[in-house]
Amino acid sequence: MSMGNDSNISLSRREFLTTAALAGTGVLLGLRHDSAAAAPKGPVRIGALTDSWGPTPGMVGLRDGLEKLGYRENKDFVIGVRFTQGDVTALPAAARELVRQGVDVLFSANPAAAKAAQAATKTIPIVFYGAGDPIGLGLIQSFARPGGNITGVTDIDLELDTKRLEVLKEMIPGLKRVLFSYDPSEVFATAQAKNYRDTARQLNITLIEKPVRTEDEAKTTFAKIQKGDVHGIVVPRSLSFNIPGFALEATSQRRIPTMFFTVWYVENGGLASYGSNYHESGRMAARLVDKIIKGEKPAEIPVEVNHKIEFVVNLKVAKASGIKLAPEVVYRANRIIR
Repeated sequence: MSMGNDSNISLSRREFLTTAALAGTGVLLGLRHDSAAAAPKGPVRIGALTDSWGPTPGMVGLRDGLEKLGYRENKDFVIGVRFTQGDVTALPAAARELVRQGVDVLFSANPAAAKAAQAATKTIPIVFYGAGDPIGLGLIQSFARPGGNITGVTDIDLELDTKRLEVLKEMIPGLKRVLFSYDPSEVFATAQAKNYRDTARQLNITLIEKPVRTEDEAKTTFAKIQKGDVHGIVVPRSLSFNIPGFALEATSQRRIPTMFFTVWYVENGGLASYGSNYHESGRMAARLVDKIIKGEKPAEIPVEVNHKIEFVVNLKVAKASGIKLAPEVVYRANRIIR
């Protein structure tokens, strides 16, 4: 799953990422829209920040969205990515480094990255996606008028926690014990823990909460789990301590049904996901970046909400793991991987 150390990588059209690095350690994005009279003469420089292992689907969506608006990759723009491989604590330093590099726009993925970007600058425009609860996180003042130097595309991820657990229960007959492991220092993951706790009580499910404070502790937690101990796993949105990665291993190695928050994990060996389409979030964010390029202030650009939800099931994984799924639930999936 590792894609190399913190680095700068260009997004390609066909691949999740390429190995084409930008010169030096900066993330300088030449971005100029010839048809926009208000666009600056010099290149607009954008730095993308994520706690992932490389460019995210939302960043690919940003590239695709810019192209749809008429920008040309490599001629009008190049996107560089700064990633921290699941280390949320490294995000503030990475954000400050992007600011020192002199970027003109910061583009952040996930709640922790958005908070790190906001702490790093009060003047450089920030466009986030996937913040989940931008008001509760203190990112914005309101959806209509975000305030400050930030705007973006949010989703209803916190509200989806309830649905994820409901769908997992419907999928797995006899589901009673569900694991939720998370980093208690990560604000969004803590909010998710409360949601799952409340929902589990309503569904008569025993939620086994496992707060972890280091990657080794997370690894040990998942390594000790046996199929008889838990009937399923729900995964936090945060990539802190590589918890989603260890959950993915639990599906393949110990055949434990796992519900993820995005389709990427299902395409790479997970059982199911229920969540927002992040590529669509990136495409929506491209419109906001375009407005900033043309001179609008982030404070006055309304935050948009991505309502495009996907339920994806990997039947190949279910068969290989001997997991019996309720067929009436599988039929409701937006996409089935066979």
